[in-house]
Amino acid sequence: MTQTIAPRVRTLVLLILAVAGALLAGAAPASAHAALTGSDPAQGAVVDTAPSQVSLTFSEPVAVGDDSVRVLDPKGERVDKGDPANPSGTTYSVPLVSGLPDGTYTVAYQVVSADSHPVAGAFTFSIGAPSETTVSVSAQGSDDGLVGWLYGFGRYVSYAGFVVLAGGAAFVLACWAPGARARAVQRLVVSGWLALTAATLGLLMLRGSYTTSGKIGDVFDLELLGDVLQTKTGAALVSRLLLLAAAALFIAVLFGAYARTADGGAPDHAAEGDGEGDGGEPDKRDLTFGLALGGTVVAAGLAASWAMSEHASQGLQAGVAMPVDVVHLLAVAAWLGGLAALLVALHRAPVETPVGRDAVRRFSRLAFGSVVALAVTGVYQSWRQLGSWSAFTDTRYGQLLLVKIALVAVMVAVAFLSRRWTQRLADARVSVATEEAARSEETERAEEAEEEKQPAGTAPAEASGTSAVSEAVEAAEAPRASDAEKAEAGHDSVRAAQLARQRAATEAARQKRLRDADPNRFGLRRSVLAEAGVAVVLLAVTTVLTQTEPGRTEQDAKAAAASSSSSASASTTGQGSGAVSLTMPFDTGGTNGKGVVSVDLDPAQAGDNALHVYVEGPDGTPVDVPEVKIALTLAAQDIGPLPVTPDHITTGHWSASTVQIPMAGDWKVEVTVRTSDIDQVTVSKNAQIG
Repeated sequence: MTQTIAPRVRTLVLLILAVAGALLAGAAPASAHAALTGSDPAQGAVVDTAPSQVSLTFSEPVAVGDDSVRVLDPKGERVDKGDPANPSGTTYSVPLVSGLPDGTYTVAYQVVSADSHPVAGAFTFSIGAPSETTVSVSAQGSDDGLVGWLYGFGRYVSYAGFVVLAGGAAFVLACWAPGARARAVQRLVVSGWLALTAATLGLLMLRGSYTTSGKIGDVFDLELLGDVLQTKTGAALVSRLLLLAAAALFIAVLFGAYARTADGGAPDHAAEGDGEGDGGEPDKRDLTFGLALGGTVVAAGLAASWAMSEHASQGLQAGVAMPVDVVHLLAVAAWLGGLAALLVALHRAPVETPVGRDAVRRFSRLAFGSVVALAVTGVYQSWRQLGSWSAFTDTRYGQLLLVKIALVAVMVAVAFLSRRWTQRLADARVSVATEEAARSEETERAEEAEEEKQPAGTAPAEASGTSAVSEAVEAAEAPRASDAEKAEAGHDSVRAAQLARQRAATEAARQKRLRDADPNRFGLRRSVLAEAGVAVVLLAVTTVLTQTEPGRTEQDAKAAAASSSSSASASTTGQGSGAVSLTMPFDTGGTNGKGVVSVDLDPAQAGDNALHVYVEGPDGTPVDVPEVKIALTLAAQDIGPLPVTPDHITTGHWSASTVQIPMAGDWKVEVTVRTSDIDQVTVSKNAQIG
């Protein structure tokens, strides 16, 4: 058997090492989730003359296509020409047609960040003076529709498949060797492989539409698929498929040769799941080592296919973050996937080989080590992706991370209950074994006492008499056996075999009822089921977390947006003689009722003026409110209030182009901000006009 198994192990290990080496060799660090940090013209700016191009600056290099940046005039017609260029670093520019008229223009962009996520947005700038526009700046991104939902679902299935595949195999190899023969465990691991393979193929097909148009019809566009294969994410998905081919060979050996050695080489007490005593067989020891080594390499390669193309490969310390991410994913798989395998074993394991206390104890140790690894790697990832304590509550990534931490804490608490049930199960088995040993000893003593009462060399009378009568009857009836009776002998043997199978099935059912009636085992099954339920939710939160912009990047983008808004405001204020800018904090008293409103008047002279209103939240980001109204009053001349109703231009920006101020003087500017149907406030400041 050694000669048969050893070549398989060598082939498996060499194939796995070759494929994983090819995968890891291509994993190169890059820069985190891209965000727009600046533009020229700036967001909301009003420029005197038409620019020749529009430039966008991102927090990291991004992938751009022909339609990644579009500039639309007030009527919604495109005024950009040519493909986006990358003149320097993280700045991308697109040329504009010449002779653009005055008005408000919309810049819409959709790029792909280096961590594989599409990033879309829009803003406006004006030439000469703001105007009404028919373009909506809140256009739906390619990842917001059906294709985006399917892509997110595929990511969840791929994570779940990896967890079940890697964790289930680890549970069999490290905790419960007889599980290699259990049909339910085999189906679980194979289902994980099928789910991961199908999800990877689906993600590969969806990727092109997900990062471009978002249209379901483009899923089968072969040209888009070809473009995807040339990207880092496409290479990672293809590498994952190659590794899954190696994983299929691993599964075949695990549930083939390894299962046969586990069946023939383990002693009787290993049937309870302890798996001890197998180390005496060199062939099984070599096979177990080969499978453990090969399986670890395959699992690490699969985990690296995520690490090399997502958050871990971008941002700070990418060379450290990718290996840490691989360890994190392996720990998740060992814990959650092993938990799924344990749950299946507790509910579906054969009666003759139930999962025992030793297997549960081994998994408990494996799970504890996984939790420690998760804690260490999770702390590092949290620091890297958040950057500050405030990001826990101020960013969506931080909020999701808090939910994930809470779910992990709940799982650890339930796991503690599982350990208690395991200990009770062990204590109950020890007491039952002690009682059985005592009964066996009493039975042996009774039999010995009965034998001492019989004279030496004699047998009980009843037995002797029965034996003599039986011999006489058989001798008398032997000649009477007919051919018909001989024919019935074969029929009787078939019936006897059927009866034997029925008795075996009845006995198996009885043993299963006895096993299920054990309150300690029932408690363990219930607590493990609760752990698995929390694990499903935890995996969903983790999937969403991987698609969310890291907190560090989100905060940097907010700071850049605030800076851009201030620059635009300063630019507007500085146009013309005597332009003024007024900034007033407000609090309507309702939910999300606090913020800052800024009013810009240009040229702040008697006659026609351009008025701009900007509303920002407490963190400096532009926000929309249901209503903004302006009133101008010159108390010294008893003029006003003169109402002004500005038009909404873009998020947090309102404008009125022809505001008539009849005469110079110290005007009171009142701004009424309404944040809900019932919450509003009026704030005011004086401005010198003329």
